[in-house]
Amino acid sequence: MPPNETKQPYFLWLDLEMTGLEATTDRILEAAVIVSNHDWEEVFLWESAVVQPKEVLAGMNEWCQTHHKESGLLDRIPTGITEAELDEKLADIVSNHWGEVPAILCGNSIHQDRKFVDQWLPQFASKLHYRMLDVSSFKVAFQELYDLRFEKKNAHRALDDIRESITEFRFYLERVAS
Repeated sequence: MPPNETKQPYFLWLDLEMTGLEATTDRILEAAVIVSNHDWEEVFLWESAVVQPKEVLAGMNEWCQTHHKESGLLDRIPTGITEAELDEKLADIVSNHWGEVPAILCGNSIHQDRKFVDQWLPQFASKLHYRMLDVSSFKVAFQELYDLRFEKKNAHRALDDIRESITEFRFYLERVAS
């Protein structure tokens, strides 16, 4: 390891549920994080719904309206925290587990979540490493090169999706190790 790099003490798994996919106009509805060790075991987890104004919820596309209603997420929105509270909480989680070391963000298509983090959660964004561990990159490689597929449940709830991402990542790692 180069002398200017510090080994990650943990990995930070994140999933956000949003009102759509456009980070500049859509908003965060739910966030969950899992801090995992190097054996991909959960060390810490946290989740919360995020309060949004009625006009934001009314502006969701049909897919989001349907899936967030079916999953029960829309019922949790009024009891959630604000985006400012979310930003502070996630920044605190990184500080508590990583100290001054920037955390590597992990997840499926994590670049999409990162766009929302950069747009709406500046304190948290400032604590993240520029590198990310994207499970969907492994998915593409294993499907295209080896015709291996991981069967997903697609719950579309943040904590369920993170746990599924960790399980999927283990699936690919086990194929490499065998």
